[in-house]
Amino acid sequence: MTDRLSAQIAFLKQADRLKTVERANVLLDQSRPENSAEHSWHLALWALVMAPLAAPDVSIDRVIRMLLLHDLVEIIVGDHPIHLDTDWQAVAEAEERAASQLFGLLPPDQGQEFQALWQEFEGDQTADARFAKILDRCQPLFQVLCADQPQAAHIEIAQDNMDGGRVAYLAQAFPLAFDHAKALLTGATPDTNAFTTRLPFLTEADKLKTVLRASRLMTSDRFENSAEHSWHIMLYAWVLSEHAETDISVARVLRMLLLHDIVEIDAGDHPIHGHVDHAAQAAKEEAAAQRLFDLLPAPQNAAFSDLWHEFEAAESADAVFAKAVDRFQTPIANLETGGGSWVDYDVTYAQIEIRVRPAIETGAPALWRWLQPQLAAYFQTQVAMDA
Repeated sequence: MTDRLSAQIAFLKQADRLKTVERANVLLDQSRPENSAEHSWHLALWALVMAPLAAPDVSIDRVIRMLLLHDLVEIIVGDHPIHLDTDWQAVAEAEERAASQLFGLLPPDQGQEFQALWQEFEGDQTADARFAKILDRCQPLFQVLCADQPQAAHIEIAQDNMDGGRVAYLAQAFPLAFDHAKALLTGATPDTNAFTTRLPFLTEADKLKTVLRASRLMTSDRFENSAEHSWHIMLYAWVLSEHAETDISVARVLRMLLLHDIVEIDAGDHPIHGHVDHAAQAAKEEAAAQRLFDLLPAPQNAAFSDLWHEFEAAESADAVFAKAVDRFQTPIANLETGGGSWVDYDVTYAQIEIRVRPAIETGAPALWRWLQPQLAAYFQTQVAMDA
């Protein structure tokens, strides 16, 4: 079991590199290029939000999992903007090799499962894959069209794609989205419908990509943001779900983690080892949850709010495991980066025992048993160096 867990964590460490892959799209505020990890998180959110618009034979939870995985190969092959002249057959072959390499890091049964799901997305033949592809076409399009001051070159690319490029098929496959994009491009008055009433929440969610956390990336000295963290923690939960202490619904855990940090758009991130007025922070987060989820139509706003509150309460089996994984990810990153936020906040091993251990040990004791010797060794080394 230790070797299996080590293989799973080796895959999750490698996945961290997706946060450094830049896309042609930029954030809605135009501040920087979007990266492929936060794009994957945003697409998973699109899937959850647009679920009522999917065909009856679509499994949204499978779509979410596809979208968590769909761009992982870009760690090796990079992103290929659709408006550039590209040998797409060569790209497809390179991506297939990259998928075998990356998913080969996992235990064989998981690796085969993940690669099959990735191939299903690429094949675009099943109902789940078709809906996932539709969303993958929509998000970059509205990333451009919903910006306050979109770049002229990006508007031109969006128009070209709608006129005869990859997005044109949305006119038949997802007409509500296509018609709204057309209205935004032409300045026409948009319709109010099941698509347009959900879009404000999704555009507001883009702001999570600008909320910085205390932890750093494993392969870069920059700070992680809360959107890419949410993507990574969902991947952690999925890969490590077999280590939960009790029976859980992986699908519900993933939905919780998809939403768990959305309130940081208003309330900001507050590191576990920082000095925080917890009552004041809880009040800010509660107000944020109400504002953000109220952007959604009923009954979706209530369902999302209930799921977020369940995570915060950490009483159900699903929430307990979600909290365990949320505590587990940062120590992995800190061990990879020479201490990371522990150095910044002058953290001791005793503080780890108090603030981190209970959540991990309660929800997934196998993860704590794997992690604890490495934590002890790191802090012992730090004490020896300071002596």
